[in-house]
Amino acid sequence: MTTSRLSAFALAALTTVLAGAGVVLATISGDAGATARFATGATLALPSVVLGTLVAVRRPGSVVGPLLMLVGATAVWVTVDDLYASAVAWRPDLPVPELYVALSQGDWMFLYVPAALLMLVFPDGRLPGRRWRWAVAGLLVVPTLFMLISVFDPDPYRPPFEAVPHPFRLPESYLPVLRTAAVALLPVFLGLLIGSAAAVVLRYRRTTEEVARAQLKWLALGAACLPLTLLLCWAGYLFFDGPEPALIGLAATALTIPVATAIAVLRHDLYDIDRAISAAVTYGLVTALLLGFYTAASFLVGLGTGRSSPVAAAAGTAICAAALSPLRVRLQRWVDRRFYPARQAVLSAVEELRDRTHAGQAQPEELEATLRTALRDPALRVGYRLPGTSGLVDAAGAPVDPGDAFVARVRLGGHDIGAIVRGGAGTRELLREAATAGALLIEVVRLRIEVSRALDEAEASRTRLLHTGYEERRRLERDLHDGAQQRLVSLGMAIRLAQRHLDDGTVDVDGLFDQWVAELASAVTELRQIAHGLRPSSLDDGLGNALSMLAGKVPVPVTLDVAADDLPDDVAMTAYYVASEAMTNAVKHAGLAAIGVRVSRADDRVTVRVSDDGPGGAEIRPGTGLAGLVDRVQAAGGTLRLSSPAGGGTLVEAVLPCAS
Repeated sequence: MTTSRLSAFALAALTTVLAGAGVVLATISGDAGATARFATGATLALPSVVLGTLVAVRRPGSVVGPLLMLVGATAVWVTVDDLYASAVAWRPDLPVPELYVALSQGDWMFLYVPAALLMLVFPDGRLPGRRWRWAVAGLLVVPTLFMLISVFDPDPYRPPFEAVPHPFRLPESYLPVLRTAAVALLPVFLGLLIGSAAAVVLRYRRTTEEVARAQLKWLALGAACLPLTLLLCWAGYLFFDGPEPALIGLAATALTIPVATAIAVLRHDLYDIDRAISAAVTYGLVTALLLGFYTAASFLVGLGTGRSSPVAAAAGTAICAAALSPLRVRLQRWVDRRFYPARQAVLSAVEELRDRTHAGQAQPEELEATLRTALRDPALRVGYRLPGTSGLVDAAGAPVDPGDAFVARVRLGGHDIGAIVRGGAGTRELLREAATAGALLIEVVRLRIEVSRALDEAEASRTRLLHTGYEERRRLERDLHDGAQQRLVSLGMAIRLAQRHLDDGTVDVDGLFDQWVAELASAVTELRQIAHGLRPSSLDDGLGNALSMLAGKVPVPVTLDVAADDLPDDVAMTAYYVASEAMTNAVKHAGLAAIGVRVSRADDRVTVRVSDDGPGGAEIRPGTGLAGLVDRVQAAGGTLRLSSPAGGGTLVEAVLPCAS
């Protein structure tokens, strides 16, 4: 077990003992005020202890966790010390060690030592340099000297320890020297505290590692509640004639510093810290301005009326707040330039591209290059999601595979229209903001891709339809030539031959006529079959009758549900061919699976659904019957959808327009 973990467990045990002693003293003292202060202090110290333990366990090689726990343990110790004094006042018979009372007169400096040491070694647990060892030594030696000097102070102790005798006394001639030394230690200690805070700034300026800089920013954000405490104190004197609201800021500081420290060490990328700092600074400045306006308004109203008027001052402040509202955006931009330059660069670049696109000087497809430059991320991708698809494509229509990279979805009107795929830079929150800012540009590009694909598909479909028409014409010519045409030509030749032999009596006229009638019947049958291929004659009695006859020829069970019979001839014929081709494919590829055919009509739309419970896996490939169906349906102004997951059956659904 590492030293860090051992220290953490020892501090956790010490804090538990202190808290238990506090509970005992609270029971003994009977002082409700002291008990409330102890409960408040212990509650505020709890985050430091718990989160410090977590950091010590997760980062056993760093002293950050134990120091964070020490911050909480020190706060508990101070409250227990105060509670002990209340208990002694309530129960004078309690034991009062003289040395403890003497040392407690000057131990207040140690309350600040853990936080100062934490700032010196944050975030990696090491000092910024060898020279900073003197600062650590000073933080330990100066409070110790101050406490030892206080032991020899002959002044009476604080209540209720007035009657406790001093364990150590010095000649009167030494007292001025000791008091001068004690006073001299105060600015030294203040300088050490300032130096500890300066170490954080110095470390931030020196480091070039993004992780370390983000961790230091988290610590700065946690300490931002200290200025908030000053603002609350200011507001307290304005509205309540006292600094009581500042206690809220102190409580918030006791919570935010350990939380920010733990996040910085364990999950520095949990949130965009630059954005959080920018927002905190912006709203802090706005709050300070409003408090300043209220103070000035109260002062001016008091000068004019001779008395204070909170209503008039509030009204004046409200007017100032309304006037400041348009300036908040400019203030946010000013703060962003200094605290969040990446956000300012991204939003400005997107806004500039949007303006140039509107003016016809740029193309929305330049968004990807613009974001790459603004974020300094050459691997960033902008993907567009086309309707009816689950993947992303780039501006050229090529697939975009995000892999394991973070994807910021782009939404507009409640729909996913694309995504920004992070390459190697930019926080998640910043990419989300970029996605929101560039949503209109992405929508324009997406519509362009969709229109371009639709035009390409329409051109390809027209080409396929022409090719299919030519092939169908050649098939008809071949069928007519090889079938009915040959029979009719043979029949004509036979009739001409019989005509030449009618006079010589060598021809059986009755037999010839029977043969000719049979030949004509065969030719008519072949012509009807050819005509049926162009338009099934069964459609003369309605789509339902035609599908029933078609289902009767299928060697597997077919369930029919036709709720649309009075259809225009072209719609009925397209619906018939959709059902015919889908049923043929089901018989060919799904084996003995059951087939379901459902035709329904809703307003001006006819839906044809053909499903089977076969193995699935069907695809629309060029040159197949399904590809021909797509062309036929699109030529009729409809859409065709195929769903055929492996092992989940196949569904062919065509939606056709049908004028009422």
